[in-house]
Amino acid sequence: MLGDKLGEESGQIVGMRVLSVGDGPHMETSFRARGRLLGVETNDVGTYVGTMRPDGSIYGEGHGFAMGAGGESASWQANGVGVMHEDGKITFRGALSYSTTAEAWSRLNSISCVYEYEQDAEGNTSAVLWEWS
Repeated sequence: MLGDKLGEESGQIVGMRVLSVGDGPHMETSFRARGRLLGVETNDVGTYVGTMRPDGSIYGEGHGFAMGAGGESASWQANGVGVMHEDGKITFRGALSYSTTAEAWSRLNSISCVYEYEQDAEGNTSAVLWEWS
């Protein structure tokens, strides 16, 4: 069940590279984004590795780092499943967990989160994050 909406962000793809193509293409994608997390303005950077599956879906794993306007910091790890659309958009849905020592974000240490992520054909990104309760 979805719990509280924890945050949202928008950003841009800043790098991509092919890691391998053997058992399905593996693509590394890095992004940077700005948004809000638990009411705090944030800058977020992250890198995902997506693996194309035989059915055309993409399994992805990623990690990153969020920095808050008040000096807060948190690292995150995520995984999810994505779909490529005919217009070049890619959508992912998945789970994410945080680790932080920031008091403003301490709640994040004890909850699981779910996200929706979209990337358009021009490399613009957007994401929304909820508590998974």
